[in-house]
Amino acid sequence: MSFLPLTDPWFYAVAVPAVLLLGISKSGFGSGFGSLAVPMMAMAITVPMAAAILMPVLAVMDLLGIWAYRRDSDKKLLRELVPLALIGTLVGTLSFHWLNAHTVAALVGGLTLVFLAQRRVFPPQSETHVPPKWLGAILTITSGFTSFVAHAGGPPINAYLLPMRLPPVRFTATMAYLFFVINLSKWLPYAWLGLLDTRNFATSLVLLPLAPLGVWLGVRMARRINIVVFYRFIEVGMLLTGVKLLWDGVA
Repeated sequence: MSFLPLTDPWFYAVAVPAVLLLGISKSGFGSGFGSLAVPMMAMAITVPMAAAILMPVLAVMDLLGIWAYRRDSDKKLLRELVPLALIGTLVGTLSFHWLNAHTVAALVGGLTLVFLAQRRVFPPQSETHVPPKWLGAILTITSGFTSFVAHAGGPPINAYLLPMRLPPVRFTATMAYLFFVINLSKWLPYAWLGLLDTRNFATSLVLLPLAPLGVWLGVRMARRINIVVFYRFIEVGMLLTGVKLLWDGVA
């Protein structure tokens, strides 16, 4: 058991921008780009190790995010989403040792790209509409599951919420509260699965100062950005995430 953080320069070369991107995305674009963090870090370490290192960083980001958006979330929508997402984390816990992280990455990446293609080929008839509840349930459970496996819960839940065209601040606030609960629910399962160790935690502490900076930048963007530009950013984030996850899965 080592109490020293990782010292590999290549790890920090990918981890520092990954953490900043995660903070900006979580607090500014509802996790649009945030799911890229683990795939980026996985260029230097394993996916489970990257997920474990990010746990304390995510905890700080989540607390800062829900404080910044404490009056802005859609509470009715959260009452629908939270129980379903927790079912997804439970499925992730029980199936973790039988999962292939690359297969999960490929599936999430592929489905994300299919969703984006569908929105381009068959655009919605109205600017805002509510997807059917059964589809929302599937996507929300999937979000909890993929968040547990690789902190990649953004694309599935974005696929459900994007067509609603919520105002940027309400969208981001709702996502902040949802992932606060999801990430909080992962601590005991991660410990039970042996993913939390002293070296990972020490490495998290090194990266922790980046969390407030990323959140601050994201909040400033969300409160100033035009709604059209906001959703374009989210779609670009989903596109990059989908391509990266699919590539990691098949390569």
